[in-house]
Amino acid sequence: MEEFLARLRQHKLVQWAIGYAAVAIALIPVLDVIAVQFGWPEGLRRGITLALIMGFFVVLVVAWYHGERSAQKMPRSEMLAVAGLVILSSALMWRVAPVAHDAVAITRTTATIDAATLAAKLAKISDKSVAVLPLANESGDPKRQYFSDGLSEELISDLTQINGLKVIGKYSSFKFRDSEDSPAQIGAALGVANLIQGSVFQQGDRIRVTVGMIRAKDGSNVWSHSYDEQLKDVFAIQSKIGQAVAAALKVQLLGKAIISSDKPPGGNVEAYQLMLQGRAFAVHFTESDMRQGIALLEQAIKLEPNYAYAWGALSTALVNQGQISMTGDARQQAYEQARKAADRQQALMPDAAATYSARGYLLSNVDNDPVGALDEYRKALALEPNDGRTMNFMAYGLATVGQLQPAAELMRKAIATDPLKADRYANLAAVLLAQGQFDAAEQATRKVLALQPDFPGMYATLAEIDILRGDTAAALRNAKQETDPVLGSLVHSLAEQIGPHHKQADAALHDYIAKNGKDQPYFVADLYALRKQPDEMFDWLQRAWNQHDPAFFSLLFDPFPLAYQHDPRFAALCKQAGLPLPSQRLPAAVSASGH
Repeated sequence: MEEFLARLRQHKLVQWAIGYAAVAIALIPVLDVIAVQFGWPEGLRRGITLALIMGFFVVLVVAWYHGERSAQKMPRSEMLAVAGLVILSSALMWRVAPVAHDAVAITRTTATIDAATLAAKLAKISDKSVAVLPLANESGDPKRQYFSDGLSEELISDLTQINGLKVIGKYSSFKFRDSEDSPAQIGAALGVANLIQGSVFQQGDRIRVTVGMIRAKDGSNVWSHSYDEQLKDVFAIQSKIGQAVAAALKVQLLGKAIISSDKPPGGNVEAYQLMLQGRAFAVHFTESDMRQGIALLEQAIKLEPNYAYAWGALSTALVNQGQISMTGDARQQAYEQARKAADRQQALMPDAAATYSARGYLLSNVDNDPVGALDEYRKALALEPNDGRTMNFMAYGLATVGQLQPAAELMRKAIATDPLKADRYANLAAVLLAQGQFDAAEQATRKVLALQPDFPGMYATLAEIDILRGDTAAALRNAKQETDPVLGSLVHSLAEQIGPHHKQADAALHDYIAKNGKDQPYFVADLYALRKQPDEMFDWLQRAWNQHDPAFFSLLFDPFPLAYQHDPRFAALCKQAGLPLPSQRLPAAVSASGH
């Protein structure tokens, strides 16, 4: 140990260490002042501190190798070297400072530009607009997420009853669950001036809902309140929140009071919870989830036999189950159960918007009655003119009966209520394509892909646009990217029909018929339409109608068969299917969109 200490003294390590520490400690507050003056980022300041710490060990190494026992003064050469290092370090420090300052200035300028852009966008948005962000589930049980989400969804539905208030739909609002975006960013993305946020805590038979509304432009509070009630009072809480929003924004209710459409008539909260849970499962559209959702809805009805809303939700779930996961007798049995459920809802609540919507969904998807479905949607929209889901149903119904321009206009209004919902843009793209607006259709399709890159059918739509433009190479490229095997195969075969090789086109046609003709006769008709073979096209369209091919009801917004709309056989087919001719005007009561 004595020998080691002697070597330390010989190399002057202690003196160097103390000297360096003194200089570093004196330098740190100076650097802090400079950092504040020039606005250095925190990362740069931490880096300098780390460099000073590492420099301590460098100094010790230098001292070990260059210390001389007999020298009481540092050699002139070393003094010059150290001086050079100090000068170099100072130069680098002052060189870094303006660079850091410039970097911060650039960052601040960018942030200012972004803030200015957001402010300009928000300034164009009406104050009478709101989005309900998903209420946080604070129960401690992730399985109870359906309850807080259900309350959020019902609050959205309640707010659509406020006249003149723009309310964003669930899908777009829920995109911002646990988002770190600023209120201004969320408001600009959703096109609203106000945001509602809060939380739900349920324990036993008590519920606490804390909710407030803030201004998107600056995050300032408009109002907030906490409701601590018995669970059975949850429906009253929903109504009170809606009334508070109406009062804060100085807008009027469409009726005398906000009425929760999904409230069980007997106020059975357990039935309400089962309905919420069942509805949450049913919309996942997987076989197991739909089955579980239907079972929960049936349990809700067992507790509350007169629960009209649950009957309607059950009807819609059964229709989806039949379409998606069933065939043959099982599908028809599901449809019959759906019809009975819809009849029960109509008997219990004949003049409700939810009843008309469920009835329209059944007529459209099961009974092949698009005109009847459109009339039901019109009635629902008259009662809920601000409801984006009903707008979307009505718009698609208008497209089905060939009312393309009103359909496109209403689809755009539906998009405004749920601007991040990809399927709304997909529907719009289909209608624009049928109108020959290829550029606008492409823009809508690419918006779908930007929102949801894996959305099925969108590359097929791009390929159809290419085909109608006569661009075989582009059509084939997009067909290869389509993830839906049926649509991918179809657009590839369609693309081959406009190519220069007739034998290749014939082979593609026959191959498609061999593989898909039995199950997709309507798409075979598309191929013959593009090949300008109307006899074969009408033959396959008739097969599609006879087989109840779901694609058949795209007839009046499908550009390929629409090329033959003036053929007498087209009129005969429309009459058989209960469809109006493209040039035929519907009765005003049916065609009116309510806007």
